[in-house]
Amino acid sequence: MNAISPRQGDGTVGKALDVLDLVAAHGAPIRFAELQALSPLPKATLYRLVQTLVNQGMLRLDAETGAYAPGLRLVRLAHAAWARSSLAPIARPFLDRLSAEVCETIHLAQLDRGQVLYVDKRNASQPLEMFSAAGKVGPGYCTGVGKAMLAHLPEEERAAALPLQAFFRHTARTITSAEALEEECAAIRAEGIAYDREEHEPGIICIAAPILSPGGRVMGALSITTSTERRGLEDLAGLKPRLIETAREIAEATAAWQFPDKAEI
Repeated sequence: MNAISPRQGDGTVGKALDVLDLVAAHGAPIRFAELQALSPLPKATLYRLVQTLVNQGMLRLDAETGAYAPGLRLVRLAHAAWARSSLAPIARPFLDRLSAEVCETIHLAQLDRGQVLYVDKRNASQPLEMFSAAGKVGPGYCTGVGKAMLAHLPEEERAAALPLQAFFRHTARTITSAEALEEECAAIRAEGIAYDREEHEPGIICIAAPILSPGGRVMGALSITTSTERRGLEDLAGLKPRLIETAREIAEATAAWQFPDKAEI
């Protein structure tokens, strides 16, 4: 896991949030020594922040193991954010229907600082082993949902999101430069859909469509994911009309909902 660099100008609040990010990303309770190894903060500063977060219920300390985990107050806030700012509650029936129709894995995602936040998922009748899960953060540049959202951002927002991409080569097919991603984004806008051609995980492919507001603002993205053992990209292309229709239905269902004004790029 990479250490998180503090964002300039965000002060104590920003540092505390970075600590919460580290604890949440660890995936299991984490001891202070492990946290210190991941954080760029001085030991005394980190300890003070951790103690404050524990006192405020944002972190929980297991007295027996000495490890920290997300606290119940953080869980309550996360649940409230999911209910009010996530597409998941509104999109649920549409995901259920699409999953039943195509018998493949369905992903619903939103954009968070240029990365993909998976907010919901429906497994196929025969689930595939893959990285994605609701609540996980994935790369924007080499996933179908990520590219679908990046492609439809306003030019200025996309320009801000590109430097946030790692461009790490996950497979032989991974896009590894901003220039190549810009070319891909242009093709995606022209076709209306994006593909993951085994770019993030070997053997995993998908077709993805953006979920756009009536004004063209990116609200999220939807994908149908499968393995190369089950289908080819040509098979997925045949699902394009149904995918786009479902994305449009989700967008229409959010029309009367107070959705956040802007995606976090």
